[in-house]
Amino acid sequence: MNSDTACRVTSDEIIKILQTDGKLGLNENEIQNRRKFYGHNDFEVDDEEPIWKKYLGQFKEPMILLLLVSASLSLLMKQYDDSISITIAIIIVVTVAFIQENRAEKEIEALKKLVPPKCTCIRDGKNHQIFARDLVPGDLCILDIGDRIPADLRLIEVNEISVDESSFTGETKPSLKTILPITFGSRQTSINDRKNVVFMGTHVLNGNAKGIVICTGEHSEFGKVFQMMQQQEAPKTPLQKSMDALGKQLSFYSLSIIGFIVIVGWLQGRHILEMFTIGVSLAVAAIPEGLPIVVTVTLALGVQRMAKRDAIVKKLPIVETLGCVTVVCSDKTGTLTKNEMTVTNIVTSDGQIAEVCIF
Repeated sequence: MNSDTACRVTSDEIIKILQTDGKLGLNENEIQNRRKFYGHNDFEVDDEEPIWKKYLGQFKEPMILLLLVSASLSLLMKQYDDSISITIAIIIVVTVAFIQENRAEKEIEALKKLVPPKCTCIRDGKNHQIFARDLVPGDLCILDIGDRIPADLRLIEVNEISVDESSFTGETKPSLKTILPITFGSRQTSINDRKNVVFMGTHVLNGNAKGIVICTGEHSEFGKVFQMMQQQEAPKTPLQKSMDALGKQLSFYSLSIIGFIVIVGWLQGRHILEMFTIGVSLAVAAIPEGLPIVVTVTLALGVQRMAKRDAIVKKLPIVETLGCVTVVCSDKTGTLTKNEMTVTNIVTSDGQIAEVCIF
């Protein structure tokens, strides 16, 4: 069952299809069975990597790999000072980046758990206040002014209800809802056409209603958008592209220097191992081991400055990307604005004016 199918049938038909009761809701046994089949009403994300794996993942950058090779060659050539200094540089860069990204992930997780969404539903004929993630298809939900809609619902009773769908569709005007079935023949209906369905993540502006849960989690319309976002891989930032290119260029030049010196020494009749050692020493000396430290520390300072302005940056290179932006193309309603009226000043009957501070 999806919202396109649900909007075409009557309230009585949707109750029969989902094998529920329009007055009493589901019973506890049926809820448990459906939860085993459908799962919880939330979004599954990739299993979280262990901390050690996240830390090792910082070593995948070409510049870091080049420094690791440089440190290993210095160690083999018994140049312990160079090997130790390069290793320390690598540890500083990797640790700073790991700590910052791990801290940002923890803050994001804390925000997600700050206000767990709840909803009111009827089960066994009684009203229950439950977590939205515990809903299953067939649950009977009650909607009132200010409620955030916890799942995709097919409305079966309405009392002048209007819903703010701007965060989902971008439409600034409230959507007036009805219980009447929609007739569009075989044509696929759009989100705006489904006037008897309310969608997860939208808000009730006026009125109240009752609705049957038709889709939960990733099967909801909002969940489909979430799945598409999960499938998109984040592109590399300009800084990452530049650092990757620099790492490849340094690798090429280093190998070229080693090869050139070995060939010249061989033509002059010198010992090949001696010339190889000289070539490696020059190649290692040409690698700027301090560059990753400077870049990482600079980005970390930028992240800290943004944190003071209540902005959470998950990945360090994103700071540099924001600095490169010259034009922002964005939807306004629901993205840059909330489509909500806000009181900024209060004027009393005796002419007193008070400014409202919003925290």
